[in-house]
Amino acid sequence: MNQNNSLNSQVLRGYLFAIAATALWSGNFILARGLSDSIPPISLAYYRWVVAIVFLLPFCIKPLLSQMDLIKKNILMLSLISLLGVTVFNTFIYFAGQTTSAINLSLIAITFPVFILIFSRIFLKEKISSNKSFGVIFVLIGVVLLISKGDINVLLNISFVEGDVWMFAAAIVFAIYSMLLKYKPKGLNVWAFQFSSFVLGLIFLTPFYIWEITTTTAVVQMNDDLILGILYVGIFASLFAYVLWNQSIHFIGAPKAGMIYYTIPIFSGALAYLFLDEDITMNHLYSVILIFTGIILANKEFKKKRSS
Repeated sequence: MNQNNSLNSQVLRGYLFAIAATALWSGNFILARGLSDSIPPISLAYYRWVVAIVFLLPFCIKPLLSQMDLIKKNILMLSLISLLGVTVFNTFIYFAGQTTSAINLSLIAITFPVFILIFSRIFLKEKISSNKSFGVIFVLIGVVLLISKGDINVLLNISFVEGDVWMFAAAIVFAIYSMLLKYKPKGLNVWAFQFSSFVLGLIFLTPFYIWEITTTTAVVQMNDDLILGILYVGIFASLFAYVLWNQSIHFIGAPKAGMIYYTIPIFSGALAYLFLDEDITMNHLYSVILIFTGIILANKEFKKKRSS
């Protein structure tokens, strides 16, 4: 009985952590577009990870030092995880925000969980059940309804540009990253893992940052909005969101956590309502119902297995 309660508690925490991480990341997508005229993409990514490392250091210095041998032993896997999840993923998003629209960013961003299901089937031989298939369909319909506002012409008139390619690449990279988290070193403290991955990711990013500031003519002029934006992506969209996401995958796995990622348009809509004074309509409510129906349906089989 106690074992079942413990499993249920882990599953609940896994879903709550995934929801919290997704909510924080939704703000990152808005800032990727909003700050595109104020700072080059690699510089934004670089400052983001510098801020994240500075704020994370007090929490992880002790576990980091105590587990340095384990980190050195698994440096290759940690380097690969860091390269994909830290160096490449968010930098691609910031490149995408330079040239593509908010609608396109939202549409392409939610393809990442689909890539997880496909890659899990190809490389991990995990079955895609009918529940997951129908769940994905419900979620996609809900997201398309939300983005298109019920007007098919919005979707028909979408044109794809260079930024869309960057965003597709980012979605694929994040899917692979999320799957690799399953193989992170066992016994490695979450704070030590997160800090080491941030530092490694920043090291890999540094040559590209130097290249950007020496070859581009863009001058970064710090102002209150830019500073607050960098602090947000560095602390909330990096430190907190990554720790929550990694713990979520630890508890419920990448495919289940990936389904929660579909709620990004819901959180983005809420942020637009709070900060941009955009209205919440019945169309938004219908979309929420469809998205959550799909998420519940896709995870129904998982719950049955747990209860049995």
